[in-house]
Amino acid sequence: MTMRPPLTRRRVLGGATLLTALVACNRGDDLPPLPDAGPFIYKLGPNDQIRVITFGEDSLSEVFRVDDQGRVNLPLLGAIKATGLTPEELGRRIAELLKSKNLLRAPSVSVEITEYRPLFVLGEVVHPGQITYQPGMTVLAAIAIGGGYTYRAVTDYAAITRVIGGKSVQGQVDNNAEVRPGDIITVFERYF
Repeated sequence: MTMRPPLTRRRVLGGATLLTALVACNRGDDLPPLPDAGPFIYKLGPNDQIRVITFGEDSLSEVFRVDDQGRVNLPLLGAIKATGLTPEELGRRIAELLKSKNLLRAPSVSVEITEYRPLFVLGEVVHPGQITYQPGMTVLAAIAIGGGYTYRAVTDYAAITRVIGGKSVQGQVDNNAEVRPGDIITVFERYF
C-alpha cells in the first residue's frame, strides 16, 4: 500500500495559484496590437499571377507569374521588375518599355491580377497551411477557409506576422481585422 503525503493548505493554495495563472494567461495575450501600416494599396509580389493585356497585340497578351525575385519575364522585353508596383504602375512601365524600344508606337497595356499570392494560417485551426488571399479577407474568413477553430483554440483574438517597412512584425488582432497577402495568422491554444 502506497502512502500519499497529506494535502496541506500550502499545497492546495499553490496548486490553485498555478491553475489560476494558467487560466489567466492564454498564449499571445501579452502581444502588443499589430501596428497600423496605413492604407492598404495592393502591390505586386512573388507568386502573384497576372494577366498582361496589350490592346491589339494578342502575341503580347498573356498570363504570367511574378517570380521569386519579383520579376515578370515578358516576350520581347525580358525580365521586368514587378515587386512593389501596383498593377496600373506595371502596365504603364510595360507600355513605356514597348514604346522606348520602338516595338509599338502607342501601346495600351493593362495588367490585372488573376491569382493573389498566399497567406498562411497556423496553430489551432482544423487545416493549417497556405490559403489564397482575396481582397477584403478578414482573420475570421481565413480561419474559416482553414476549416475553423479546433476545440482548443483561443477564439477571441489571433496574431498576425506581417512585413511592415521591410521588417517582420508580430501583433495581436481581433477576428475582424483585414489580412494582407503574405501574412501569417497564428491561432493560439488555450490552456483549458
